[in-house]
Amino acid sequence: MRFLSRRLVMPNDLNYANSLFGGRALEWIDEEAAIYAICQLETNCLVTKHIGAISFESPAMQGDVVEFGLATKKVGKTSITVTCLVRNKATKKTICLADDIVFVQVDPKTRAPIPHGKNKKLLEQQTADEMNALNL
Repeated sequence: MRFLSRRLVMPNDLNYANSLFGGRALEWIDEEAAIYAICQLETNCLVTKHIGAISFESPAMQGDVVEFGLATKKVGKTSITVTCLVRNKATKKTICLADDIVFVQVDPKTRAPIPHGKNKKLLEQQTADEMNALNL
């Protein structure tokens, strides 16, 4: 799992208990997972079809930096399924896990699903090539 981005928990992200509002966390997860899927499939013509099990493990508080780990779980003909782990950057404690987030590539005009032409092996090689180019 690669941790690709971070966010700072601000006052307007908090619920009545002064911890990160679950709805805000889900908004961030959908956005981060969509960006990940867009980069993997090299298209921005994707829609969120499904978000599976969501498990909140620990709170994030104002001032915490949270990071988003993403991984490709499955690649279909028109879809990609990803997992997103949100954790506290400082403590590495899991805040939330969202599993089985499914994005489908759609035709920009008809909005009908269309094949993306990728498979999991190809995406793994693409990621390895990106990492090598960065010298990480």
